[in-house]
Amino acid sequence: MNKREEQRRIREAKQRSAEQRTARQKLISRIAMMVLAPLLVILVFYALLSQGPTYSPVEISANDHTRGNAQGVKLVVYADFQCPACANEHMLLAQAWNTISDRTQMVFRHYPLTGTHPHAWRAATYAEAAGRQGRFWEMYDLLFINQAYWSGLSEVEAEFEGYLAQLGLDLEQARADLEDETLIEKIRSDQRSGTRSGVRGTPTLFVDGRLVPTPRTVSELVGLINDAVAS
Repeated sequence: MNKREEQRRIREAKQRSAEQRTARQKLISRIAMMVLAPLLVILVFYALLSQGPTYSPVEISANDHTRGNAQGVKLVVYADFQCPACANEHMLLAQAWNTISDRTQMVFRHYPLTGTHPHAWRAATYAEAAGRQGRFWEMYDLLFINQAYWSGLSEVEAEFEGYLAQLGLDLEQARADLEDETLIEKIRSDQRSGTRSGVRGTPTLFVDGRLVPTPRTVSELVGLINDAVAS
């Protein structure tokens, strides 16, 4: 065998070896896809099942926090307990409530902006824990009224427990509820509901399912309700 023929055979052997490696890699990839694809489908399906239901601003669920006239105008508020603008809106709502409560059903939904408000999520969980004992709206008021103070704390648990104690709630029960996955899922569901409904910041208000400009005065807020009643 001459040298040229030997070199040709070496090249052919290397080419066959490379083709065999490529074939093996393709086979391994196909097997991996056959195994992983069903697992991925199962994981996605499980994740979807594990998510709680979400409700649009025209739907009121049994888990929603509501007050006022159940037959009235639906005022759905997505808010963050550490958001200063939400505290301002809370003040407007408090001032307007006696005027609008007879023809308004207010619904509060959580939308904590954890990227900018590090205590917002924890505040939401404490509000939910108070709600488990029938005092959501009282905790809602305390969190917004005292927001300027607790927002500056490095740790908020002791402060929030103080609010629970002030309301006469069972602290041991509240601590257990804070770790309850269904409580946490309620907040997540509110967030998903808001995002799907077009919420991009807080506070965001919907009147009878319609996204409205955030009122800056009591008269603007009362006007929104009056217009909805008239229509």
